[in-house]
Amino acid sequence: MWRSRKSDYEPVRRPRDAGPANLLPVLRDSYTLKKVSDSNRKTEESVGDVETRKSEAVKGILKRGHGFTYVGLFLFTVVLYARPAEFYPSPLTSSLALIVGVMTLAIFIASQLTVEGVLTARPREINLVLLLGLAGLLSIPFALSPSEAWHTFGDTFIRCLVIFIVIVNVVRTESRLRAMLFLTLIVATWLSLGAMNDYRLNLTTVEGYRIGGRGSGIFGNSNDMALFLVTSVPIALAFFFGARGAAKKVFFGACALLMMAAIVLTYSRGGFVGLLAVLAFMAWKIGRRQRLTITVCGLILLIGLLLFAPGNYALRLASIFMPSLDAVGSSDMRREILYRSIWTALSHPLFGIGMGNFHNVSIRELVSHNAYTQVAAEMGLAALVVYTMFIVTPLRRLGQVVRETTGRGNPTYYLAIALQASLLGYMFSSFFASVAYLWYVYYLVGYAVCLRRIYEAETGREIVLDSKKTRRTSPPERATAHGFPEVETVG
Repeated sequence: MWRSRKSDYEPVRRPRDAGPANLLPVLRDSYTLKKVSDSNRKTEESVGDVETRKSEAVKGILKRGHGFTYVGLFLFTVVLYARPAEFYPSPLTSSLALIVGVMTLAIFIASQLTVEGVLTARPREINLVLLLGLAGLLSIPFALSPSEAWHTFGDTFIRCLVIFIVIVNVVRTESRLRAMLFLTLIVATWLSLGAMNDYRLNLTTVEGYRIGGRGSGIFGNSNDMALFLVTSVPIALAFFFGARGAAKKVFFGACALLMMAAIVLTYSRGGFVGLLAVLAFMAWKIGRRQRLTITVCGLILLIGLLLFAPGNYALRLASIFMPSLDAVGSSDMRREILYRSIWTALSHPLFGIGMGNFHNVSIRELVSHNAYTQVAAEMGLAALVVYTMFIVTPLRRLGQVVRETTGRGNPTYYLAIALQASLLGYMFSSFFASVAYLWYVYYLVGYAVCLRRIYEAETGREIVLDSKKTRRTSPPERATAHGFPEVETVG
């Protein structure tokens, strides 16, 4: 009977079965499970703390130091844009940019060695710009005129390389980057207002119907000024979309419209192509949910622009495809120079004919009017590859930043798209201008690298070109001297 009842129900532990000796295994197992659970929880908390400390450590490294260097960089950029020597000629104003630049470099070297212990961070763009400088040096001994090559290398080009390195290392906070971009916006708006005033006063000094540039510096002719305005339009649009408040939106929107109008008044074909690429890219990125509507509206605006643009603007643009429509024959001449520069590059593939030497083999002593063939003909085909990678690398890495910030309402999203558009506009517009040794692209790439570094510091990971891999930073005590922790690749 006892056995039958015991089989019908759960076994009953009698008092002697529940003694301390029999409870020990149960208590021991329970204690072990609790210990493992507590250990796992502490491990998760420690991992989270490490990630937080890691991000804060990287962010702290980027924010620390270079305050005086940044002030010097900002003042140098103001002098570069304002060009006081052209308005108030004197020995002091003519050497002011050099004085400010040398002081900025001296402060930078001292601060950089104190803060990080090395002369510069080493993102890929820094390596590429150093290779480009090496290609320029190697072209000097093999140049048709070594003195001209040395003059071109030692004049503006080397300054561009140095200031680029300073920008990458010094502009390490979002407030600093925004201040530099806002300065660009103000200068571009001022140039646009001046162009519109010249058109109002009928001061069309180029070919009798085009607005000229400003002075003899980087805005010295209408094509160069149009290129600068093309790369500035996306910055104005980024501030417009990221602004809060109607007054700010109206201001930044008006700045963008003024720049577009000034680009039209320059009659620059390269400027128009670059502007078209910029607007199409930004509309495609920002308006990704209404792309059909944006495409239709864009076509309507383009047709309206061609119909209501001043003078023979439509014929000027059509001469890109039909050179016979160009009244002054500049389209035919540029085509011949393009062929000549390509042939020169193929004939001197290793070191080119020397920086600044193309006019010696050109037609009527003219430059190549193409940044890519300028580099290829004067520094060699390898230099062309490096130059192209220098522009494309930040463009692609900014694309990863855009993908990671999409839909978060993050102002970094608009800035990343804007700098992508600026680089794209430069790539198109520089196909019509010899600007490879001038300031435009070095500032743009510098800003792109700075934005990426700031984003990497905030998120604690490194942006890589392969989107299938994630680069996770190591603990902060392993942070390297160049501002980023060591990384490991996780599939």
